[in-house]
Amino acid sequence: MKGLWRHFLLTLELNIRSRQAIVYGYLVPVIFLVAFGSVFRAQTPALLAQMGQLLTITILGGACFGMPTGLVAERERGIWRRYRLLPMPTGLLVGSILAARVVIVASAALLQVVLAHSLYGTPFPAHPAQAIAGVVLVTASFLGMGLVIAACANDVPAVQALGQCIFLPMIMIGGVGIPLAALPAWAQRFSGFMPGRYAVDLLQRGYDGTPGDGRFSAAALAVMGAAAALCGARLFRWEPGRRLRAGSWPLLLGALVSWLCVGTYASRSGHLDALGSGDSGYMDITEEQMAAISYENLPGDSEFVSRLSKPLGKAGSMSGLENIRGAIAEWRPGQVADPGQGARNLLCLAGVADVSEDPHEGEIARMVFDDLRQRDGDRQLERILAWVILYPDQGRCVTTVPELGLRHQFREDIVRDRAVLYAKKFLGRLRGSIRD
Repeated sequence: MKGLWRHFLLTLELNIRSRQAIVYGYLVPVIFLVAFGSVFRAQTPALLAQMGQLLTITILGGACFGMPTGLVAERERGIWRRYRLLPMPTGLLVGSILAARVVIVASAALLQVVLAHSLYGTPFPAHPAQAIAGVVLVTASFLGMGLVIAACANDVPAVQALGQCIFLPMIMIGGVGIPLAALPAWAQRFSGFMPGRYAVDLLQRGYDGTPGDGRFSAAALAVMGAAAALCGARLFRWEPGRRLRAGSWPLLLGALVSWLCVGTYASRSGHLDALGSGDSGYMDITEEQMAAISYENLPGDSEFVSRLSKPLGKAGSMSGLENIRGAIAEWRPGQVADPGQGARNLLCLAGVADVSEDPHEGEIARMVFDDLRQRDGDRQLERILAWVILYPDQGRCVTTVPELGLRHQFREDIVRDRAVLYAKKFLGRLRGSIRD
């Protein structure tokens, strides 16, 4: 164990001394952070919806370039051939390098989080434990791919070429560099066959508090990472100049088959729709559909169900409610990247407060309405509300809001029904069918 610890520290020290490792490990993530910040800094809060992508890029760069470059360079210098003479299992040495790489990637991710907060005011993760666990799992999965690259590459330039073959597709059509909502439909489906999509989903859930536990994404990454790690370990070459064995292709195909199996299962089980931007279906809502919505038999604003207060005045009439308004404005599920899902989450918040019989349920619903109008504008909000009314079972549903003291967990169907009632009340006011 003493020798293993020494090797671990030595790996970290050599990484710090390497200019190439510093560039790939720390400078490139900062460049991506600045690039994303220049595009998305106008959002409120800035970069919150893109942190899953940025962290995935950081981890992917370390796995596809940083670690395999170091392994292949050491193999070319004959270092790994000498390692085999040591009185300890060589597998532990590989594990030591992987552990060191986890520390390096984690430090780069931490640097990115701190810089995003310092430069753009991006909040820290809503669920730190979940975010840390996500970073560890994504890193472990991607390092399996790094082992495969190191096993296949004959020299350092080959590492760059093979790494780009994985890095660029994930950046361009894998939901990592370009948001899924901006990709065409075929690319959104195709991204389900690559681990980058699941990494972004898992990390974003830990960062902005998106509803759901991300278990499928975690399972997908575990399967893909385990298959790649097994392949990389079996094909690992210890001596310079040795080529891959003739029977290596079945192992490589096995690693790729894991991607195919996960993508196929995700597509058939509907998980691709749940992870993607399907909540942007509000953009297809027509004027005829909105005009056909009926407001008959809608409960009154002062009745037991779906209470809604009168428009709130200035600070005088808001006594004691300023904290609630601030909490709603900063509530993470209401700030997700997709406006449709964000609005549905806020409507569910009003529904949870109503089912909870909170003393301020009517005021909370009014503040949700005001917040939605400010965020989306009346024209877009009309389409989103109509989409919630016409498609009540789409999107995700928030069933508890502990951030506002609403800690009881309610049945999803009840919360969705209340969200539809509030959506009708809001839409009726926007279209002049209901007087405020």
